[in-house]
Amino acid sequence: MATVIIKRLAKSPFVLITVLVTLAAFSFTPRFPFKSFRNSLQQQRLFTVEELALYNGTDDTLPILLGILGSVFDVTKGKSHYGVGGGYHHFSGRDASRAFVSGNFTGDGLTDSLRGLSSTEVKSIVEWREFYFRSYTFVGKLVGRYYDSEGNPTKSLKGVEAKAARGTQLLEKQKKEEAKRKTDSY
Repeated sequence: MATVIIKRLAKSPFVLITVLVTLAAFSFTPRFPFKSFRNSLQQQRLFTVEELALYNGTDDTLPILLGILGSVFDVTKGKSHYGVGGGYHHFSGRDASRAFVSGNFTGDGLTDSLRGLSSTEVKSIVEWREFYFRSYTFVGKLVGRYYDSEGNPTKSLKGVEAKAARGTQLLEKQKKEEAKRKTDSY
């Protein structure tokens, strides 16, 4: 069977060249998709507070970026919300993690500090970060409270994630107790 195919290919140089070019193209194709490679490079982008502030939606030539728990996302596709005049513009160009649960969108409320928040409030902020991972493009990390200058998670981020896990446990416990009260009352 193979000899029949080879004889046919030898009779038609065009087909032979096409097959050889196709095989060569496949053998030199990278083992990873380009888009994934590009995204992994973007994931390594580290921003300073000052750099992130440039991406607040006031310059139409730049994307609109938002930070939450030190993770930075391109929210340009939501420009009507995150751009100047949008209802969420106060989140643009900064990490205002606390405001996601406090509702304080002025001055001291627009901070990445979660000091004094309950475990369930911290859990809610972690859920907001998960929303951004699902809905927008992750472009990098903000150097500071949650990531060090090499992009590694800090003790603060690990503490936030542990507190959020405690919040999850607390909510589950409350649900079980509530369900028990309901069954006991019948």
